[in-house]
Amino acid sequence: MKILAINGSPHKEGNTFHAIKLVTDELENEGIETEIVQVGNKIIRGCAACYRCTKNRDEKCVLPDDNVNEWIQKMKNADGIIIGSPVHYAAISATLKSFLDRAFYVSGGNSGMFRHKVGAGLVAVRRSGGMPAFNELNNYLNYSEMVIATSNYWNVIHGATPGQVLQDAEGVQIMKTLGRNMAWIMKVIENSKEGIKTPERERKVHTNFVR
Repeated sequence: MKILAINGSPHKEGNTFHAIKLVTDELENEGIETEIVQVGNKIIRGCAACYRCTKNRDEKCVLPDDNVNEWIQKMKNADGIIIGSPVHYAAISATLKSFLDRAFYVSGGNSGMFRHKVGAGLVAVRRSGGMPAFNELNNYLNYSEMVIATSNYWNVIHGATPGQVLQDAEGVQIMKTLGRNMAWIMKVIENSKEGIKTPERERKVHTNFVR
């Protein structure tokens, strides 16, 4: 089994990275392979709302010149996905949002590529705004029918300078608990594949409130 962790911070080894590492270290202790990809320091255009990914159904975004399609395939091939972000104005980083909008739209338009994978969001924040950003990440996981791993509190850890989150004792416990819970859920799902039928995916019903 494998976890792909997405670092949405512009800083490669900032507090978001340290938060992700707390989780992935626990996963590795449980025998689960992990990989961290750095998204936040790249130049990524936002979704153009062209809908061509849903028409082409080739698991690709048509926008060129970035690593989005490579990362989408990594997400598809992973058993679980962690999304980590810093907090910018009580929201996730702009670059990460551009990536997630495109990746999850491609997934939804291509038979739900991330459906039933185990997912978790986490955020690193200096002081305030952590919960709105955390909820924003959960919106992607919920909409995609992913299985969301939880901890013993909301997945928010506090610190300013790189590495300072490691002084947040409660935050550290939250991340470590998340890692162990995520490993357990992944193992439960893996061991149930032969005996329990996966629910069939239904075609999405769209209701417009302005007719």
